[in-house]
Amino acid sequence: MKKVRKAVIPAAGLGTRFLPATKAMPKEMLPIVDTPTLQYIVEEAVASGIEDILIITTRNKASIEDHFDKSVELELALEKSGKQEDLAQIRKITDMVNIHFIRQTEPKGLGHAILYAKSFVGDEPFAVLLGDDVVYNNQVPCLKQMMAVYDQTGASVLGVQAVDQEAVFRYGIVDGVKIRENLYQVNDLVEKPPVDAAPSNIAILGRYIINPGIFPLLEKTMPGSGNEIQLTDALKALAKKEKMLAYSFEGRRYDVGNKLGFLEATVEYALRRDDLKDDFVKYLKALLKTV
Repeated sequence: MKKVRKAVIPAAGLGTRFLPATKAMPKEMLPIVDTPTLQYIVEEAVASGIEDILIITTRNKASIEDHFDKSVELELALEKSGKQEDLAQIRKITDMVNIHFIRQTEPKGLGHAILYAKSFVGDEPFAVLLGDDVVYNNQVPCLKQMMAVYDQTGASVLGVQAVDQEAVFRYGIVDGVKIRENLYQVNDLVEKPPVDAAPSNIAILGRYIINPGIFPLLEKTMPGSGNEIQLTDALKALAKKEKMLAYSFEGRRYDVGNKLGFLEATVEYALRRDDLKDDFVKYLKALLKTV
């Protein structure tokens, strides 16, 4: 059985929920404290053992490539001014993993974007990490937890968590059977079901390990919700052909695709920083007295 060595990160969305900030800046580059959202996703993949990453972009997102590229001028300036800690941080971004880029030429949905990874993936299992979901776990990264399940079973694995029943209409929902703690056998998937028709409250939350058999299914998938090619539709078909699991990962998940989730991530990541925590807590306590 082949190991999961490659990851795909779709980053071609327009980010309209964060306008006007995303008019000229990719939403994936919006910083949580002082680090772009996308860098947290890449760091999770690297910490999980991923060796090669394909980032799928679109026009007007050159700053993503620039961020992960070497910056000779900046490095020389930092070295000249003796800022060794900043220099090491900048060099780490460039050196931490092999990153490749490809552009999605038309906005035809997540499934269409994943099809662009076919040549990159070949006949290997691969991970997909969506940039709208940042997961904090300072012991075992979310993707690494899922890779352990794949190594044991060889089955495609969906990263899931339970959500409030009232919120199921926002997610792809698993119809399955619990086979052990945190693990479900997937029988079917339902994309954004009505609250009263959802088969469960187990929601797919932006992390996948998928066998390469998904690609011929994606090629046959017709446009669905929003007239886009949906990854969920191809996963439904794959679950009918081979074993598929859903793993309830451990970690604090932030939906940074919406403003409240982004603010929650910013505050909580700041509170984890030794250089910010004390002053920030003092500020928050004082602020709360005024609202």
